[in-house]
Amino acid sequence: MEIPMNNDPELSGKYLGTISADFVNAADTLKEASYQIRKAGFSYPIFAISKEVVPIGQLLIDKYSLQLEWNYFASFMDEFVQRELIAKEKVDDFVSAYKDPDEFCCLFVVDKEFTRFVFIPYPED
Repeated sequence: MEIPMNNDPELSGKYLGTISADFVNAADTLKEASYQIRKAGFSYPIFAISKEVVPIGQLLIDKYSLQLEWNYFASFMDEFVQRELIAKEKVDDFVSAYKDPDEFCCLFVVDKEFTRFVFIPYPED
């Protein structure tokens, strides 16, 4: 399965609203998890988000615990390559598209008719 590296223009209305609303409540946890993943020696943290449970990474935030619409799963690029969610020949493209993890969160949005990487800025302190 090849995953496009850019944000889809279709993201704007349908997904961005619910993702942004949830993200505000999850951002501090995600930012800390991103730091811990990198501190542990894993590059390129990725947070899969889905309304259903997905077999990617470790469940970090259960949507019911914070009354959110999305579950958040912590992972990193190497797992995505191993699971062939990122093709080996696309790793360089992914790395060049990846934004500063101290400023942006890399979300992998998984929904019924939508699967896409999205970089969303952390809220300002």
